[in-house]
Amino acid sequence: MCTPVVTHNPQASRYEAYLDGELAGFAEYETDGDVLVFHHTEVDPAFGGRGVATSLARGALDQVREQGGHTVRPDCPFIAAWIEKHPDYSALVTG
Repeated sequence: MCTPVVTHNPQASRYEAYLDGELAGFAEYETDGDVLVFHHTEVDPAFGGRGVATSLARGALDQVREQGGHTVRPDCPFIAAWIEKHPDYSALVTG
């Protein structure tokens, strides 16, 4: 099984997950100063059950952490739940 590749698409204000070269899902955000407000995550049903959403959350948050200078507000229920299950990412979360 292939691992999705997560890329940042700042023009569309989202992180995108590609599997076998196809867009499999995305996590949209809005910028509020230096806070990225994640508000929606979506995975194409054709790619369901293949770990796309998990890879997308981890990949997006890893990139935010590596880039530095930003925190996140996980308004998206999936991103919020993922961070709760992975508390090592909680330092990225702003009040």
